[in-house]
Amino acid sequence: MENLIATLVLLFLGMAGKRLRLFPENGAQSLNLFVIYVALPALVLLKVPGLTPSADLLVVLVIPWLMLGVSALLVLGVSRYFGYSREIEGGLLLVVPMGNTSFLGIPMVNAFFGGDGIPYAVLYDQLGSFLALATYGTMVLALYGSGQARPTAAAIVRKIVTFPTFIALVAALLLRPVAWPPPVAAVLGSISASLVPVVMVAVGMQLKLRLTPGTLHPFGSGLLLKLVVAPLLALAFCRLFAFDSLAARVAVFEAGMPPMVTAGALAAIAGLAPEFTAAIIGYGILFSFASLSLLYLLL
Repeated sequence: MENLIATLVLLFLGMAGKRLRLFPENGAQSLNLFVIYVALPALVLLKVPGLTPSADLLVVLVIPWLMLGVSALLVLGVSRYFGYSREIEGGLLLVVPMGNTSFLGIPMVNAFFGGDGIPYAVLYDQLGSFLALATYGTMVLALYGSGQARPTAAAIVRKIVTFPTFIALVAALLLRPVAWPPPVAAVLGSISASLVPVVMVAVGMQLKLRLTPGTLHPFGSGLLLKLVVAPLLALAFCRLFAFDSLAARVAVFEAGMPPMVTAGALAAIAGLAPEFTAAIIGYGILFSFASLSLLYLLL
């Protein structure tokens, strides 16, 4: 409970700081870059080598891709049935199937499951959400975005293999047999400890809560699919196949994360209902504190 309260306080500090103009205009972007290039790679290098290979890890790899496919189909079905515009449909195809499993997911997993759950959250994010954004996400942008060129396979692979956290993940997996010397572990621990406060302040600074008139229905259906339907389907999958390990619980929990901030930013750049996608991300983050608390009780 203390971790959850601290996470909420940091989020609202970021919101207040932006409203009071205590931070520079590009402050959130600078914090995001620190997380991507410094804090998150340090966390990966510290936590992932401690993982023990087991069948339980498969569920962490399967659920994000299963949820991606199911969520995309549900979005298309709902959009076509209710006649959403092409821009709204494209925006929902970006923000509903892909959750905020890194910037919000890791702090929330830490708050509810403690440090033992973080390695599974990292794997879910890097081998699930991040790869989905680089592949599925770029295809959605090419199909729905205004003036978006179809990405080449080489460009997608280059984006994946040069991403700092992905490089850190590969290095951590290769270095599993090697124990970090105490000074190195201490440095990595100090750097990774900055991730939660920095990322939550940055998320708070980026929240936008202005809902575009006439978009209440797709807004509600999108959040319902992301925060309720997706995690319940993931939970049903785990119950059906008797997956009840910490890895499985973290995977289901990650499936309930709100829409991904980066996906919303890409939707805005591509002209896919920018105000709508910004609002669904902002409200999704706020509502997720309640929905994730309820989901945790089901696990």
